[in-house]
Amino acid sequence: MAEQSGYEVGQSAPMDYREHKRTYSGFLWLVKYGTAGVIAILLFMLMFLIVGAGLIMSLVGVVIFLVLMHFLVLKSEEVSMTH
Repeated sequence: MAEQSGYEVGQSAPMDYREHKRTYSGFLWLVKYGTAGVIAILLFMLMFLIVGAGLIMSLVGVVIFLVLMHFLVLKSEEVSMTH
C-alpha cells in the first residue's frame, strides 16, 4: 500500500532554512504576545471583578501592563540579537 502512494524513499525536498527561521520567529512572536494578552485579560478581570477598581482604572492598569510587556519583550529581542 505504501508503494502505491507515489512517495519514494530517499527522495526529499531540500530544507528551506530561511522559511524555517521566518516561521519560527512568527511562532515566538505569537507565544510572547499571546501570553502577554492572556495575562492582560486576567489582570483586567482581577482588577474589575474582584478588586472593584472600576472600568476605567482596570483598563488603565491593563494598558500600562501591555506597554511595559511590549518594551520588555523588545528589550529581550535586542539582547538576543546581539548574542
